[in-house]
Amino acid sequence: MKDEKRKHIFITGGTTGIGLALAELYLKEGHHVGICGRDLSKIPDSFKDIYPMLHSFEVDVRDMKKLSTTIKNFSKDGLDILIANAGIGDFKKTVLPDMESSRQILDINVFGVFNTFEAGMEVMIPRKKGHLVAMASVAGMVGLPRIGAYSASKAAVLKLCESFAIDLSSVGINVTAIAPGFIETPLTKSNNHHMPFLMSAEKAAKKMKKAIERKRVLYVLPFRMRMVMLVLEGMPRFLYRFFIKMFRFE
Repeated sequence: MKDEKRKHIFITGGTTGIGLALAELYLKEGHHVGICGRDLSKIPDSFKDIYPMLHSFEVDVRDMKKLSTTIKNFSKDGLDILIANAGIGDFKKTVLPDMESSRQILDINVFGVFNTFEAGMEVMIPRKKGHLVAMASVAGMVGLPRIGAYSASKAAVLKLCESFAIDLSSVGINVTAIAPGFIETPLTKSNNHHMPFLMSAEKAAKKMKKAIERKRVLYVLPFRMRMVMLVLEGMPRFLYRFFIKMFRFE
């Protein structure tokens, strides 16, 4: 690939799962890819040898100063796409919420995205171009039982992206929110319940990459899960609550 066609793409939470799968797709095309995470030992040993265009950084998205410095250093030659993928789930899934765990979920899933976007905007706004992407979830479309903090965090991401997509278009920046259903990642391996329409991280990453290329403001996948969630989201809320209790999803 010619240098002028190479993009600079940065992905938070890029050491495993969807983030790593997306990084590999872009690396295979010859782009410069930066990934960050709290534990770089999760990156497969062969990755750096196979993909010399990979740049990895040990960063916690809650550390705004370090995150901003890292993204700026990576983006000296530009920043085309910034994917805020870092996030955690609610593994305990208890009826009574674990407040300490909930605070951590909100801190990483909401303020981690906010910090990432802020760092990206510092690079993109002066250049008047770029694409901000955030990993939300179908869990943000409705209030799901036993994972209130997780649902709330992803709902916040969806609405943040919806607002930013309107506001930042005036300075040439595109914004995309991606809301996946169940994807085979280290995050979902801890689930001990049925996961309908489960999709591999590799397949999901390919679909997400296409949605980013098409500059979709919102992309929900897989299609069957999207249809289910649209029905649940569109229900009168008393009916939704009755439906959840009737089928013992709580």
